[in-house]
Amino acid sequence: MKKQFKKVTTHSLAEMKANGEKISMLTAYDFSMAKLLDGAGIDAILVGDSASNVMAGHETTLPITLDQMIYHASSVVRAIDRALVIVDLPFGSYQGNSSEALRSAIRIMKESGAHSVKLEGGKEIQESIVRILSAGVPVMGHLGLTPQSIYKFGTYTVRATEEEEAQKLMEDAMLLQETGCFALVLEKVPAALAKKIAESLSIPVIGIGAGPDVDGQVLVSHDLLGITKEFNPRFLRRYADLSTIVSEATENYIKDVKSNSFPSENESY
Repeated sequence: MKKQFKKVTTHSLAEMKANGEKISMLTAYDFSMAKLLDGAGIDAILVGDSASNVMAGHETTLPITLDQMIYHASSVVRAIDRALVIVDLPFGSYQGNSSEALRSAIRIMKESGAHSVKLEGGKEIQESIVRILSAGVPVMGHLGLTPQSIYKFGTYTVRATEEEEAQKLMEDAMLLQETGCFALVLEKVPAALAKKIAESLSIPVIGIGAGPDVDGQVLVSHDLLGITKEFNPRFLRRYADLSTIVSEATENYIKDVKSNSFPSENESY
């Protein structure tokens, strides 16, 4: 039986996995969108560093700053009644320095009111995860395609297709669970490997381009809603075509202003 959670917590996600209920997660970066997603009943909202791409127009996720992530997260938290809010620690705010990682995570929690943070990577960032967890901040992991490492990989292609990388991915997933992460995002990995990882772990595994046999799914809301048109990976399903709707509405508004049919008598004081 599906359990109704008044407020979704990290514990709720664990219960959902245990009960075989799939977890729904989407990104949001502002108050209005977050309010719509939360009202529709989304389980978790990721304030993703993808804001760097869809909100600020950067080519990668690397330029977004901790201050900017806190601004987006604060806007989202003010809209939420039910969903769990997870915030990406941006590039440069946790790698290689566990003290800085702790400071970054604490700033996000204190200044935005978010519920948890997400970090990309496995063994190489374990120390940072341990340090953040020691302060009582819940951590979600992220393996597979890690967009903050784009210049290391040089491509956004599917990860872990070779045996050696697949083995490392499995080891890193186990390590993140043992370290204390409450959940894990797997991005762009073969469906069979993702299934194996989800079945091996007791914590929820959320997929993006990781097939149907994980514990939940996440997409960038701007992609799902068809606000962005340039991005067309195989894993993306568009549920709306808002770019056409917004363009047409704007064109109609311009036409009405130019022809002086807006505002009408009824729309004037």
